[in-house]
Formats: sequence, C-alpha cells, structure tokens
Amino acid sequence: MRVDYLGLEAFVAIADYGSFQRAAESLHLSQAALSHRLRKIEQDLGSALLTRSSREVSLTQIGQGLLPEARKQLKALQDIYESVRAGAQRQARRLAFACLPSIANSVLPPVLMKMSEEHPQIAFELLDIPVDRISEAVRSGSAEFGLTIVSAELSDLRLRPLVDEDYRLFMRNDHPYSTRDSVTLADIEGVKLARIRSQSKNRELLDVAFGDMRDRIRWQFEVQNATMAMRLAARGAAMTILPESAIAMAPSSLVSVPFDGVRLQRTLGVVSRRGVPMSDTAADLLARIETELFENFRTHIALSSDRLSRPRG
Repeated sequence: MRVDYLGLEAFVAIADYGSFQRAAESLHLSQAALSHRLRKIEQDLGSALLTRSSREVSLTQIGQGLLPEARKQLKALQDIYESVRAGAQRQARRLAFACLPSIANSVLPPVLMKMSEEHPQIAFELLDIPVDRISEAVRSGSAEFGLTIVSAELSDLRLRPLVDEDYRLFMRNDHPYSTRDSVTLADIEGVKLARIRSQSKNRELLDVAFGDMRDRIRWQFEVQNATMAMRLAARGAAMTILPESAIAMAPSSLVSVPFDGVRLQRTLGVVSRRGVPMSDTAADLLARIETELFENFRTHIALSSDRLSRPRG
C-alpha cells in the first residue's frame, strides 16, 4: 500500500500545533486543503485520528499510537532528502573530467587557471589518466567528459573528433638528429628505441603506421608509460616516438623532431555519455579546451561531419 506522506505531515502538524489554523499556516496550506489531507489519510487507515471540538483538538487512541511513528518516519524522510540535496549541491560545485596526461600538461593549465578565476566556487577534478581508463571514467559517471584518442571501440559512448596530433622523435639535445628539420623511418632503422607497452593505444597506432617496417625497428626497451620512455631518452639510452604534446612533460635536455615521408598521427576527440547532457560549467570548460586545442594543433583540425554540424554553446 502506498504511504500517504502528505496525510502524515498534515496529521503531525495538527497534533504539534493543536490547531488546524496554525498547522495550515505552517504548511502554507488553506484549512480546507489541510482538512482534505487529514480526511484522506483517515479514510486510508479506516479510523479517525483526531477529535475536534469548538475549543480544542485531541488525538484518538489510534492517533496517539500513530503519532510517534509518524514523526519518526517523516524525520527519516527529511534526513534523506537533506542528504541528497546537500550531495547534489556539492556535486554542482565540483566538475570532474578526464584527459590524456600529455594533453593535460600541455593544454589545460591556462584553461583551468582562467576558469578558476571566473568560477571560484567550482572545484575542478582533473583525471589525467591513460587512454584505456578514460572511457570507463566517462561511462561510470566519474567524469562528465574525457579528452581521448578517437577509437571505433567506444560505440556505446558519444565520440567526437577534434584535432590530429603528430608523433615526433624524442632525443637528447646533443644527439646528431637534434638539429635536423625532420627525420625519416630509414633514419631510425637499427637505432635503439624505447616504446610503450603493447596494450597502449599509442603503440597500436605506430605499429599500423610502420607497416612492414615495424619488424626492422630496434625496440631496445619496452616500458609502461611515456614518462619512463623520456627518462631513457634523457639518459641517452635510446630515442622514443611520442605525441608532440608530450614535450610539455619532457626533461629540459630533450628535443623532438618531426617525421617526413610517413603519416604518424593520432586523432584526439571528446568522449561523453550518450543521452546525458553536460552541465553548463562542463560545456563551458570543454569549449575553452577545444579553442586551446585548435590553437595548438591549428594545422591538423579533424573536420569531421559531426563537428561541423553540431551547434555551438
């Protein structure tokens, strides 16, 4: 049976105030509406809860037994409501999003600084995590959106391409290649290189781009992340191939050189949940990030049909 919480509220208010008029005023109701709620709950229970005389309102025996339990249930409901409301208010003041570490380091600092100046009441939570964890963070709701590598594997999420980013060869600034305008795949055949683990999306993209030549590349080291690959390069132990934005995380002794004669790129995009609109603050932040991305990769904007047709704002 459905619990008539409005009727319980009316009953408790009348019992507490001892007056229909004062109870109605406390609930911002007319006396007629209050009386209707009381009659309805009495009909549902099949018993009178109050007796009303010209001078006073008193509880029946059934009403006396119901009153403490009704107060307890209404208090529990109020506590739950307040807890949910407080949580929603905290959530409204917190914006969580996910991003590739290299993009987070190279693109986000000025954007987040400006946003925090304009919205000091908002706490920003940046999940700078590997690509294989970004989609799950968005899917679970831990992040409102994610900046990731475009992949056909994310069919259950909305994925919108933004820009293409080149891969470059990273090396010490005293390496003979460091002063060149570009390098070719032939230049790196037989030299020591460090690559990211086989499950990495970066690794998969490079393997496809290298084609048959990938078997002639000397992968001296296989590491778990770009940071370790750059540390090896900074030591002169090997060179490594990483997205150009990784230079923001690189030691000062490293430089990067573009490739010539081969297309080594990854497409960056934004992933979000289908059918779940972003908050206004998240949409504002994403628009600013897009602008910064286009400035950083202005020659490689991914002009997908989805991006061209979507409304702004």
